[in-house]
This record gives sequence, structure tokens and C-alpha cells, in this order.
Amino acid sequence: MFTGIIETLGKINKIEQEGTNIHITIASAVSSELKVDQSVAHDGVCLTVVALGEGTHTVTAIKETLDRTNLGHWKEGTLINIERAMKAGGRLDGHMVQGHVDMTAQCMGVAEQDGSWEFTFRYKPSPEHFLVDKGSVCVNGVSLTVVTPVNDIFKVAIIPFTFEHTNFQDIKEGTTVNLEFDIIGKYIARYAELYFNK
Repeated sequence: MFTGIIETLGKINKIEQEGTNIHITIASAVSSELKVDQSVAHDGVCLTVVALGEGTHTVTAIKETLDRTNLGHWKEGTLINIERAMKAGGRLDGHMVQGHVDMTAQCMGVAEQDGSWEFTFRYKPSPEHFLVDKGSVCVNGVSLTVVTPVNDIFKVAIIPFTFEHTNFQDIKEGTTVNLEFDIIGKYIARYAELYFNK
């Protein structure tokens, strides 16, 4: 379980293909503190640490993960958001995030707002994947508040601290990002589907 509060940025050092899987080696400020078999969120994707190096860690992504996320767009030098799993008894500063990405979205534009930034994204809404105004959404692993969702478009506002300490600094029009919808909303949507379709 994660909170959507990013700890640090990681930089991809190497990507290796093995069959339909890819092995990704990342350098970050927390890599030396990780352990093999530990779960870590990378741009909101929960991946297992499979190897450690000098200031680096390696994770493996399978085809299912590659099909559902933006990992296929990663390359050497890409900056990614890193968050370790929350500690039991710790503060939940963001919202409950599982690290199970639901789909990707595309950035439709970035507007500077005299000290902050407004990002607009387009996604494919469905009965179980929808957004509400002032609700929570996880974009590239960052817990954010939804602004004015209309049909397949929504916006988020980014403060300078988040801009500087996450890879939102690299997101521009056309960039593909990972989306994880609020787990509570997904459970309610699933319950309503089963209840009303009896």
C-alpha cells in the first residue's frame, strides 16, 4: 500500500529485454536502502526489487504491466517517481494507493498559472473508472485532487514543490502517464454494477 507522496526521483540506467519481460535498473537516493523482494512504486506501478547494485536497484515488468502502463515509453535517462510502501502506523498524507495502475492517460496541455501549473489529461472513462470533482486520482504515482472532470477530460493543479520533486517537470503535451483511480470509488462502482444488474 502506498500514499501517493513521492519520496524521490529515480533515473533509469539500463533497460534489458528478456522474452516479453523487461528488466529496468534505476539509480535513486533510496536504492541503497532497498532489499530484494521489496515492493516499490515506480511512477505509480508497484514493482518488486529483484537485484541491487551500487546505488541502484533492478525491477522486472511483465507483458501485463507493459500493456497497462507507460513503462513501454521509458528509456535510459528517464526520470521516474519513487515511493516505498507506507509503514503501518504512519501518516496517510495522500490517499490509499495500491500501485495497481488502471490505465494510461495522455497530457493534452500544460498551463502555467503564475506560480503553479495546470495539467490537462484525456483518458478512457468506464463505469468502473471514473472521476469526480475534488476526488482523488493518482497520476504517475502522485496523489492529486481532480479538477473539473468533464467526460474524458480532467485537470490537476501542481504546486511548485510537487513540480520540482516529481517528474511532472518532464510532462508535456503528448506525454503518456499512469492512472490509478480511487479504490473506494472502484469498489462502489463494482457494487452498484452487481446490485443493479441482478
